[in-house]
Amino acid sequence: MTRWRDPAKDPRQEKKTDLITPEGYASMQSLLDHLVRVRRPEQSRKTGEAAAQGDRSENADYTYNKKALNGTIARIAYLQQRLDALTVVDRLPADRERVFFSAWVTLEDDDGEEMRIRIVGPDETDNKKHWISVDAPLARALLGKPLDAEVTVDAPGGETTWIITDIAYAER
Repeated sequence: MTRWRDPAKDPRQEKKTDLITPEGYASMQSLLDHLVRVRRPEQSRKTGEAAAQGDRSENADYTYNKKALNGTIARIAYLQQRLDALTVVDRLPADRERVFFSAWVTLEDDDGEEMRIRIVGPDETDNKKHWISVDAPLARALLGKPLDAEVTVDAPGGETTWIITDIAYAER
């Protein structure tokens, strides 16, 4: 059992934007394919072998494999449902001088430090690649802004001001 969370304040209950890049959609589709074709059959086989060993109530191998199989089945169900709900954004915006979904944006702060981010869907965010969700406060502040615009965002360390120094889109 988990602790009670107020649904109005629980970040897991926030509505996600249903946009995704073609690369992100392909990645999620390949993960789903791997889970269905490789992992689930493998885990089913292991669970069956463990069940054949006898008493299931005291069989830790069976319990572990059954739990892993149930987790995989739940992940498959989630991915199937999520992929059906997503809208693939495969066109570039008409105005490429402004920040829109899937843009690479280079920002410079007051100290002259640069940061390059990409605005993507919430399902494909990646901190290592500097891909941020379109639902993130920084992305929301950037959307629709032109080159050389100043953007101020409330950050955990306080208010931060950024200047947009470059906007680029991947050619499709």
